[in-house]
Amino acid sequence: MILTKERQASRRIRHLPGEPGIWVMICGDMMMFSIMFIVFLFYRRDDLELFQSSQSHLNQSFGLINTFFMLTSSWCVAMAVEAARARRIKSTVVLFRLGFACGLGFAIIKIAEYAQEISAGIVINTNDFYMYYYVFTGIHFLHVLIGMGVLAFMAQYATKGDFAPIKIGHFESGASFWHLVDLLWIALFALLYLLK
Repeated sequence: MILTKERQASRRIRHLPGEPGIWVMICGDMMMFSIMFIVFLFYRRDDLELFQSSQSHLNQSFGLINTFFMLTSSWCVAMAVEAARARRIKSTVVLFRLGFACGLGFAIIKIAEYAQEISAGIVINTNDFYMYYYVFTGIHFLHVLIGMGVLAFMAQYATKGDFAPIKIGHFESGASFWHLVDLLWIALFALLYLLK
């Protein structure tokens, strides 16, 4: 089958962003969290009253603010990759730093939320809901910290310029990981804070 020039150009433009290895890790992470969510929903069904009453003690305002931070950060990171593709060094650096700052905002709010819960006597062994809450959000928080390290590295990496295709691939890989962190938070926010 002979492809037209337009279709051949379209095939060259479309590609999986980043390195293939990052997608293996992302798929593995998504599978792990999917299994955790299924287990949560299974046990929630068995004790709906406990899960709903426990959920009502979570600070939805903190959850909403953190959702804003994650979505804004993901947008900044996506724009940073676009700026890198356009060879705009200063914009790339600034946008990665803004993404990092939003990640830092998320971390500060999450620590404040944990402190509020612990001071109210709500800890990991209070009941099943809080055990899932602390484990799920704790694993996610670890992802946020790793992602912030990646964003800090990419901001520094961008200052050197020389946006060769391999460097753009590195930016895409880091951005893909950060978008995973964002996606996982959206799922966690819906599951832990909003699901009735």
